[in-house]
Amino acid sequence: MPPLVRPKRPTDTLTRDALAVLQPGFTGTTAPDWLLRRLGEGLTTVGLFGRNVASPGQLAALTDRLRAERPDVLVAVDEEGGDVTRLEVRGGSSFPGNHALGAVDDPALTRAVARELGRRLAECGITLNWAPSADVNSNPDNPVIGVRSFGADPHLVARHTAAYVEGLQSAGVAACTKHFPGHGDTAVDSHLDLPRIAADRATLQERELVPFRAAVAAGTRAVMSAHILVPALDGDRPATLSPAALHGLLRAPATEGGLGFDGLIVTDGMEMQAVSATYGIARGSVLALAAGADAICVGGGLADEDIVLRLRDALVAAVRDGELPEERLADAAARVRALARWTRDAGEGAAPAPGIGLTAARRALRRTAGGQPYAPLTGAAYVAAFTPLANIAVGDETPWGVAAELARLLPGTDTGTYTADAAATAGTPALVEGLLTAAAGRRIVVVVRDVHRHPWMADALAALLAARPGTAVVEMGVPQAPPRGALHLATHGAARVCGQAAAEALTGRL
Repeated sequence: MPPLVRPKRPTDTLTRDALAVLQPGFTGTTAPDWLLRRLGEGLTTVGLFGRNVASPGQLAALTDRLRAERPDVLVAVDEEGGDVTRLEVRGGSSFPGNHALGAVDDPALTRAVARELGRRLAECGITLNWAPSADVNSNPDNPVIGVRSFGADPHLVARHTAAYVEGLQSAGVAACTKHFPGHGDTAVDSHLDLPRIAADRATLQERELVPFRAAVAAGTRAVMSAHILVPALDGDRPATLSPAALHGLLRAPATEGGLGFDGLIVTDGMEMQAVSATYGIARGSVLALAAGADAICVGGGLADEDIVLRLRDALVAAVRDGELPEERLADAAARVRALARWTRDAGEGAAPAPGIGLTAARRALRRTAGGQPYAPLTGAAYVAAFTPLANIAVGDETPWGVAAELARLLPGTDTGTYTADAAATAGTPALVEGLLTAAAGRRIVVVVRDVHRHPWMADALAALLAARPGTAVVEMGVPQAPPRGALHLATHGAARVCGQAAAEALTGRL
């Protein structure tokens, strides 16, 4: 008897499934015609970035237009709060980020902050948030996670990850917990290269995976994979492309040492160099689907119709060539559509909680008094911002610091920006001399960000404090270095509300 040959599904079904698993972006603040047309052809998710946001009203009109074309469209955004904000990309976030919430360590507060953030997203028509970060920031030199993590203790990260997922989803917005299996123990940014985590499997179980288990138990609707090489799981391919990481660990039942996750697996941005430089975006997307991913995130850097068509055609061709099983593509598309149905039916969402972000930022503030007496600022000051190069996840569009908030309280306050390039060009003594000249006798507040990771910053800070021991220091990154200054404030993040809380403390109002 001849073998049974399963008939291939119609090409248009394959094409719709291939479009369904893509999560592309676009440029501009209105939906282009090509995007609306592809929604009619099967595209199910649209990703939004800071470039697409002008105001809450504009954003609501944009998502209404997308929904008019496809009522169950998933509208996704990378809105972590804190340093990584898209809703408030040009003004700074009204919510502190994960590290501040971890510093407070009140899961009820984390849940309330995430619920209010979710309410605002839902109000703008956004239904999927690529957050929270469940990474355990075990490597203080990590250049891309840092304050995006709740902290360095796996169990603290786990309880706040769960609270965040619960709060966000109670507002009708699906959480996408990231970056599986954990991006915290890296010294390389996967936007730029392929990080490697050398931890053995036992360490992964006791550290990296603890928060992801908590997220799965809390009902996270999606998990985002990381472009990191973890030889304990797969010595050849990064987690996003690894069947061992996605199917063998994330999907595997708990009885087999897995996490038993049955929701949507989303890749991190496929244009990131950790994947694209080695495999190419099209090839990488095929491998990710074959490994167990359900949705391909692309559009942060590539945001036109060409990339959508290129990936659609690559997936269809891979099915026809037998490289990607058609059942795998169909299963992935079905998971995307199931999440779309959940968000459509998720309900009315949350009641407003005005001011919860500032409340959280105030509670996260930590002060350390130095050897010099420090009186609150009462007149115009000079703010020296020691500014590192922004990582790609944060971007350089979003303002940070205390100068704007301090100037509102103390008119006449000025600020100057000082960078690694300036320190290298002029030298530390000349940089500090120029700073003192600009301050013109006013009291100085110096703002730093992850001073422990930047030798030039630490040198400039030491020289400034030697010249002006009464200077206040505001650390807006991970407060890993010992506190210095007549007053040291650790905000645990650079959100606008963190700057506001610091300004209040500097002037004695908090």
